Parts: sequence; structure tokens; C-alpha cells
Amino acid sequence: MIKNLIVGCGLSGIVLANRIANELNEAVLIIDSKNHIAGTCYDFKDENGITVHQYGPHIFRTNSKEIWDYLSQYTQWRPFMHNVLGIIDGIEVPIPFNLNSLYKAFPPKLAERLEIKLIDEFGYNKKVPILELRNTQDKELNFLAEYIYRKVFLGYTVKQWDATPEQLDASVTGSVPVSISRDDRYFQEKYQAIPKEGYTRMFENMLNHPLIECRLNASWQSVRETIQYERLFFTGAIDEFFDYRYGELPYRSLDIRFETLEMEKYQNAPVVNYPENYDFTRITEYKYFLNEKSDKTVLSYEYPEAFAAGRNERIYPILNEGTQSRYNQYLEEAKKLPHVVFLGRLGAYRYYDMNRTIAGAFETFEKLTYGRYK
Repeated sequence: MIKNLIVGCGLSGIVLANRIANELNEAVLIIDSKNHIAGTCYDFKDENGITVHQYGPHIFRTNSKEIWDYLSQYTQWRPFMHNVLGIIDGIEVPIPFNLNSLYKAFPPKLAERLEIKLIDEFGYNKKVPILELRNTQDKELNFLAEYIYRKVFLGYTVKQWDATPEQLDASVTGSVPVSISRDDRYFQEKYQAIPKEGYTRMFENMLNHPLIECRLNASWQSVRETIQYERLFFTGAIDEFFDYRYGELPYRSLDIRFETLEMEKYQNAPVVNYPENYDFTRITEYKYFLNEKSDKTVLSYEYPEAFAAGRNERIYPILNEGTQSRYNQYLEEAKKLPHVVFLGRLGAYRYYDMNRTIAGAFETFEKLTYGRYK
């Protein structure tokens, strides 16, 4: 009988295993169907000495000193303020769209007039969701909103989600608002960084405990009838756990294609978005993240696609009213299993970043320590 079984050796599972072993002094078995730890945060150093993120770029950020201090026990950091550019009408424009973007996209006098109106309407250093900006009554601001919607949001969203912004939950469309400031950073959290030796090494350090056992290439389906446990923490897909009783929850996935070039640098930012052109959404250049030196550079191109079991990975839950209703049916089933806890992006069916994923694991651990899960 296993005291604590965790399905999924990604961010949620690793944080939870680490805290159970270190603070409760209890044994933990983690299983994962992949052949590596770290889930979609997995990275590795290639033959050119460049750290590549296998599942696309990951930049850690948080406002929580508790989370920052916790992870800092297992890694040193390279402070990193993320900047993203977008190709709009063939011009490089800062993303999220901000006041600097305004002056890149429009003639100076028009840009100045729009800047004044934006500040009068919403205030300075404010974040405005694009769908809110489109509701403005001012004709020039409405023109600007339609421009940003068409040039920045619509094409990218349709490629990424196979849906328009209006068809998605506000938590998705609001994740990249229009910024009424001259702050070109993609994120504004207090702590922003990348582990100096990579995410995988940080997670290896977190798993380095005699009470933690990790089995890779072991799917839940292959062990569910043979492993006995007191508590199960499930970070996989909740609909799969219940054998799709109420139908499949939809996900988007990515076909990520890598390319190595014989040059020191290819683009002017770590990530460049292509909302209007091509079938891919963005190009990432990895040597930027840890400032690694090489006479070559590694790029990845992201082609969004629908999730198909056995062909690709579940990456992004598709959040809308219909999928929430279906998830709620699974949630009601989950409540009937007091010794099973669902967490993480797939278990909670939420579009979580790394910070929110860790916070969710912390919340699960706190409930465990107060006897919620026995």
C-alpha cells in the first residue's frame, strides 16, 4: 500500500511530492507516461550548448515571495525581463500592444492624439482587455480598438484556439491586454527569471529525496488496477480518469518544429509573434533566455493544432461556457472520491501559468496538512 501516489511528474506533481516528503516525512510515488520529468517545462542543453525548451518557451514569474523563496532553494536564477515583438503590417511592434506600439504603427500626430484619448479614457499604466476597448464610444478609440483587434488578436487567436476571441472565456482573451504605458515587458510581476541550469535541473533537485520515488514510462492506465494507495493526487486529464463518462474535454496542442541556424542571432527578441502571416503563431530563439554564447542559434516554430490522443500532447484547455459545464459534471464525480485530488492545468481544467500551478499545489498541500485529505 502506497501512502501517496501522484500521477504526473510535471510542475504540480513535483511541488506536491517535494512538500509531502520534506514537511510531512511521508513516502511518495510519482508516475508519468513520459520518458522524462518536468512535464511541459522540460528543457535540455543541446550539442551547441544552448538550453532548449522542448515544449516551447517558459519564463517564470510571480509576485509571491513565498513561491519565489521556495523555488530558490533548488536553483539559482538568471533575472529575465521578457520582451515580445509582433510582426504587424511587416513592422516589428512591441507586444502586448502599448503606447510604444502606437507610435510604431501610426503617424506621429495620430499616435499622439490616440495616446491622449487612451489616457483620458482609461488612465495611465492601465491594462485594458481588447473586448473592453472595442466597446468604447469614441470614434477614434473605436478605430484603434478595431485595428488592434484585427491586426494583433484575431488572427493569432484563430490560429492558437481555432476560435475568435468572443468564443473564448474572458480569462483567455484578457491574458494579453492592451497596455496604456510605455512598459515593453510582456510580464510585470516582481520576480521574473529563468533557472540558471534549466528547469529540468531545478526539478531534479526538488525530487532528490529518499522518500520520493519516480517511475517514468508508466501511464495511469497501465498501473491503475495494480497499485494500491491511501491518497491519489491526479494531475492528468480529469475526463480521461473517468473514462470520458460525459464526453471528452477539448484541448489545443502544438506541433513545435525546431531549426538550428549557422548564425549568432536570428531575430530581435526572444519571441516574435506572427498574428497575420504564416500558419505558425510565433518563433522562439532560445539562446536569449540564459544569454548562452554559440556561433549557432536554435529556433522553434509553433503550429497550433487540435489535441488527438496518441498523436500529440494536451497543452491548453479550451475554456468557454460549454466546456465549463462539461467539466463541472466531472467535478461532481470527483467529489464522490474523497481520497482522490485533481490538480494542475489538466486536472483542474484551467489555463494556468507556472505561478498559478505552484499556488494550486501549495493549496492542495495546505488542505492535506489540515486533514482535508486523509
